[in-house]
Amino acid sequence: MSFPSFPHLPSMAAPKIVKKYTGKFKRHHSDRYHRVSENWRKQKGIDSCVRRRFRGTILQPNIGYGSDKRTKYMNPAGFKVYLVKNVSDLDALLMHNKTYAAEIAHNVSSKNRVEIVTKAKALGVKVTNPKGRVSLEA
Repeated sequence: MSFPSFPHLPSMAAPKIVKKYTGKFKRHHSDRYHRVSENWRKQKGIDSCVRRRFRGTILQPNIGYGSDKRTKYMNPAGFKVYLVKNVSDLDALLMHNKTYAAEIAHNVSSKNRVEIVTKAKALGVKVTNPKGRVSLEA
C-alpha cells in the first residue's frame, strides 16, 4: 500500500499547539458546601450522577483532555521551559537551544540575572523572562 504525497504541504510542518481544556476540574458540590474543597475527587457513590455521567453534571478528568505528546509543556513560542537558578545551569541548554528556553527562577538576584542573560545571549539560548527584576538606572 502506498501513501499519497502532498507536494503543497511542507515536509516538516510545526505542529499547532492546542491546549484542549485549560479550566480546572472541580469537586462535586464544592460550590454548594464551604467544607468541601474544590480539589478534584473521584465520585464513588453507587447513585452518583457524576460517576454515572449524567447530562448536565460537572466534567470529569480523563485521558481525552490530554495535550498532544509533541506539544505538551510547550509555551506559545514553541519552546519547552527549563528553570535556571545560576549561570552554570545554562550549560545544560547549550545543545538544546532549539527546543528549550531558559526561565530565570524567581529567587535569583538582579545581579545574577544580568549575568545569566548575557551568558544566554552568548550561547544563543532564549530567555523567557529577561527583564524580570532588573531595573536599568539612567
